[in-house]
Order: sequence, then structure tokens, then C-alpha cells
Amino acid sequence: MKDELIQPSEVLLRSLIASRIAESPERRITFAQYMEWVLYEPQHGYYATNAVNIGAEGDFFTSPHLGADFGELLAEQFAEMWDILGNPVPFTLVEMGAGAGILAADILRYLQQHYPEIFEVLEYVIVEIAPGLISQQQQVLQNMLGKTAALVRWCSLEEIPKNSIVGCFFSNELVDALPVHQFAVEEGQIREIYVTSRDGVTFEEVTGVPSTPKLTEYLDLVGIELLSSVYADGYRSEINLAAYNWLSTVAEALQRGYLLTIDYGYPASRYYSLGRRQGTLQCYYRHMHHDNPYINIGQQDITAHVDFTALERWGDRLQLPKLGFTQQGLFLMALGLGDRITALSTGGENIVKSQGISGLLRCRDTLHQLIDPMGLGNFGVLVQTKGLREEERGRSLKGLKMPLM
Repeated sequence: MKDELIQPSEVLLRSLIASRIAESPERRITFAQYMEWVLYEPQHGYYATNAVNIGAEGDFFTSPHLGADFGELLAEQFAEMWDILGNPVPFTLVEMGAGAGILAADILRYLQQHYPEIFEVLEYVIVEIAPGLISQQQQVLQNMLGKTAALVRWCSLEEIPKNSIVGCFFSNELVDALPVHQFAVEEGQIREIYVTSRDGVTFEEVTGVPSTPKLTEYLDLVGIELLSSVYADGYRSEINLAAYNWLSTVAEALQRGYLLTIDYGYPASRYYSLGRRQGTLQCYYRHMHHDNPYINIGQQDITAHVDFTALERWGDRLQLPKLGFTQQGLFLMALGLGDRITALSTGGENIVKSQGISGLLRCRDTLHQLIDPMGLGNFGVLVQTKGLREEERGRSLKGLKMPLM
């Protein structure tokens, strides 16, 4: 992928990062620090500015951009959670990383129309740190919901009081954007990948002793023996230590209820497979993906797949035990997506009248994209709980049950 004309904001961000590298010990920073700055630096980072472009014509798109069905089916799951928890008042939904705000609008509108008894006691919180995204979310919600948008409030995760939430924390494609450490195997040893700069403009990688023992502790946690002879020199991958801080903060804030995490990733045995010897790091720029995080700085998204084994085992330590794990396709089918697909086949006359056969085919294709096993349908869905009584934990969620095919 060719480097394009460098934007002024990128020049400023490059200079800022280079100066921080020059001031740091050994004139290098961890890749996790680099990734955090290029994505979240308050003035020039990708998520902090208006550079974020989500949607069919943007850097990337997410399930909510395929229509309201994804949000509506999630709302069905939230309604069941409210029932299992004993109809708490208030019932709080905390969406962490709300993207463009479309998912929040779809969920709120559906609950208002189909579950007014829940809507009346609902508190909806969006956790977002990027000013550019907050502004976009507020505008989208106002346009889509009108006065109902006033129900939503914004805050940081740390601002939520401890032990205060009864309901559900949830995220869709959040954990993949948390900064990751990178490592490589060299001469049978684990070496961390650092970022340095020789000229104050371009960046390059160097390896060194791991910056923290938490990297090897992580590998022990998920049961990966990188120092065995199985992993040859040159093998490299990522470790997401930031996910632990995120998970522990959620655990502190949640009194009773659920944590629902939807993202692309694998269990550790697949994440650190021998065939994935260059890791999972990807960059997204104008709806194209590549693996060079040192271009388009502050103008592109950088992600790494999620290690769901780590989330599960950390959750056990934080009193967030796993209730279930499935794939998005199965999750949505169990919540009724199959019925919606069938309805298009048996009762799509109204769509044909208004949009023609091509409109009906687009609707059907949209629903199938949500469950495509080669795409969104293969995303992981992890449900963890806290504070549930034994009889409440005994009631498996509808989305975790095997759908009738």
C-alpha cells in the first residue's frame, strides 16, 4: 500500500511521538504506547479527531451499519436480561465504544416500541473518550430519536461509581482497538518489539527485553509455551494487557448483571497457532486493510484480534465468570434472525412494491452478512456475569442457546 500525501495533522502527531521517543529511556517506546498515541492522543489521535470514518464508504464498517436488525436483536437479549434480574429499577445499559451512535439509536427505538415497561425504567450510558465520536454520536441520536436522545448520557468508564450498575455492560468491536504489546521470538527467547525514530519523522522497530513481566505472566495464564522449540525464530504476535484494566474497571462498576463482548478473535490456542506467525495486527484506511501501522498516522484505525481465553480467565479472577461463548451468527439466529430471513422469503411483498426485487435481495443479503461464517458471523460473543443468584445463573440466555436451523 503506497503512502499518500501526509496530512498536516499527521505531521504534528509524528513530531509529537518522535519527541516523546527522544525523551524516553533508551530512546524507544513499546508498541502499546505507540498504538495508544496514534489512536487516542487527545489532539491528533485517530479516535480523538474527526478522522474516524465508519460506514460502507469509510475506513471500516460494523454490524449496525447493515441495518437495524443487529440492534433490535440485541434489544431482545437485553429484555430477557431485565426479566432474569427481576425487573430492576433502574435497568442500566452501558455501551462501551458506541461508534457512530447507530446501535444505541436502534436499541432505544426498539425498546421504546416493543418494551415500553423497560424503556420507562431504562438508563442508557455511552462510554466514549473520543471527542470527535461523542459529537457524532450526539448528532446521530438527535437525528434518529429526537427528544428520546435526551435519555442518553456520556461518561468515561472510570467515572461510573463502583458497584453501581444493575444491568448490562456491552461492546461491539471495542476490545480489538485497545493498545497491544507486540513480541517476537528470537534465539528461543521472547523479545518485545519497541518503536524508535532516527530522524524524528519516520519510525522503525527494534527488539529488546520485555518491558514488564506481565507479558510472560499473560502467556502462562492462557497456556501458551512460546519458549518451547515449537515456535521458531521470527514468530511474532500481540498481547493485550490493556484488556485486563478495562475488564477490572467493568467488574468494579457492575453490581449485578452481565458483560456482553462482541468482537473478532479466537481462543488462545488458535490465536497463537503456528500458522499465524505474523500475529493479527491490521490497519484500516478508507475501507482497505494492510499491516503497516507506521503510515497514515492518526488517519487510520489499528486493531488486533481478541484473545477470548484471556478475557475468560481474567474474568474468573475478577468475579466475572463466563456464562457462555458462541459465534455472532449463532447468537443472532437464536434471537430470531432466522425468522426475519424467513419472513423476507414468505412476506416480502411490501419491500418488492416499494423497492423492487433488487431491494428485497439487498435486504436478504444484509441479513446474511450478519451471520456469514467467513465474516461478521464468525465474531465471538462472550457473556460474563456478576452478582447473579444461583437460580438466575441457571437461566441460560436465549442468545446462547443453539438455534433451530
